[in-house]
Amino acid sequence: MSLNLEQYVSEFSAQNINGEHLLQLDGSKLKALGMTSSQDRAIIKRKLKEMKASLEKARKAQEKMEKHREKLRKKEQEQLQRRSKKTDKCSSDATEGTNEQ
Repeated sequence: MSLNLEQYVSEFSAQNINGEHLLQLDGSKLKALGMTSSQDRAIIKRKLKEMKASLEKARKAQEKMEKHREKLRKKEQEQLQRRSKKTDKCSSDATEGTNEQ
């Protein structure tokens, strides 16, 4: 509707075309849905291309964020392990010092 193509809403609804299905449509599928105007199909295909590019950009940003979180988690885990080893060594050294006395 935002593209001024509301004449196709009823057919898209009747065919249960949702967002996920919409992204899978190509020119021939649009034509089969009753979109006879090549200009209308071009508008939809251009918008779908923009949407796919936007989705891909968002997916890549999400992957980047997940990698960053994983890197931080590993770094934090390594720091905890180092602290634990340092604490164990200090405790061991203290015990040995007590035993020597």
